[in-house]
Formats: sequence, structure tokens, C-alpha cells
Amino acid sequence: MPSSPHPTDPRRVTPDRAAVNGEHWWPVVLAVAVVAMLHVTLPARYRVDPAWVLPVAVGSLLAVLIIGDPGRIDRQKAWLRLVTQLLIGAITVANVFAGVHLVVDILTDNKLFANNAVGLLATGGVVWVTNVVAFALWYWSLDRGGAAARAHRPFANPAFVFPEMQYPDHAPAAWVPRFADYLTLSFWTATAFSPTDVSAVRRWAKLLMMAQAATSLALGALVVARAINILQ
Repeated sequence: MPSSPHPTDPRRVTPDRAAVNGEHWWPVVLAVAVVAMLHVTLPARYRVDPAWVLPVAVGSLLAVLIIGDPGRIDRQKAWLRLVTQLLIGAITVANVFAGVHLVVDILTDNKLFANNAVGLLATGGVVWVTNVVAFALWYWSLDRGGAAARAHRPFANPAFVFPEMQYPDHAPAAWVPRFADYLTLSFWTATAFSPTDVSAVRRWAKLLMMAQAATSLALGALVVARAINILQ
């Protein structure tokens, strides 16, 4: 006699249930708003000009996403996926622009922060924080096909294995990672420069984590070393 489907079988997630499983928008909106505003605080050399371009661009893309998928994130549409990638790409490109200019200035002994170690550390901090959020958004968007796909097929083809998945006795039976979990993963990758309690089980995920760790290590080392040199 065939056994009944497992309670957590993705086939049991109906459209109505998917709407309940879907994530709320507000954590993503908050994270995007924070990094957009931080980008505006950067010195003119390190930000996209005019200063309002990035906040308006990401704000418009977020509005399109929320209008296209109101309520919880559960609508699987190719164009919504594309807009999500454009949003994350805009944040990533703006931060790469700032980070490259900062690194070049440090390596060429630019005098912009010659007597301002605090300004240098603040600029480096903005780039670092934005980097953490940008990678968190990439992890969140790519793992298992994105947030909307996870609402319908929460247990299909994970790229990351979280501790809640390894120790089900300590987590709800239907536990699925949310944006906060990917933000935590990104933060620890940027600070510990290695996987912590989350394991990457897809090659693209391993390479993405490696790229983030290398970027954070290089940026942190250069900024801190230059700041110490200024203080001396």
C-alpha cells in the first residue's frame, strides 16, 4: 500500500496556502530603503549622480514589485523576477561604483581623507553595509527560485542548508528561510569570511559566498590600514 505524502511535501502547498506561506514585503523594503539612503550620504565622488537617482530608481522598482505582487510574496511571474533582479542589480552596481573608487583612492594615496580617518571609516562602513544587504538580496532572490517560488515549493532544491533544516525538532515543521535568514547569512559571511551555521550546497552559492568574503576582506583590510596610517 503506498504511503501518504509527507506533511511537508511541496505538492501539498495549495495556492491559498502559498499566500499564507509567502513572505511579507516590509523587511526587504526596509533593507533597500536603508542602503539607498546610505548611498546618498556618500561623498559625491563615490555616489551615483544626481544623488536622487538611486533612491528614485529602487523606490520605483519596489513599487512595481509590490503592486504586481500585493500582500505576501507569492506570485510567480517572469516579469516580477526580472524586476527583482533589476532592483538588486541597481544596488549592486551603485555599490561597486563606490567601492572601486574608494579602493583606487586608497591605493593611489588620494588626499581626500588625508586628515579624516573618521570620514574614511564612515565611507568604508557604508560600502560594507550595502555589500552585506546586496548579497543578502541575491541569496534571497536566487535560493529555490526566489521568495514566490519558496511559497509554493518551500522544500525544493535548496542552495543553502540552514540549521533549522538540520534540527527539525527545534523549528516549526514548515520552517522556510525568510529574508532575515539570508541577511544573517550575508552578515556572517562578511565578518567571519567563511560559512558559519549555514552550508552552501550548490556551486553557485559557494562561489557567491566566496566572492562576498573576498570583497569584505579586501575592503576591510584596506580601509582599516589606511585609517591607521592617517591617525599615525
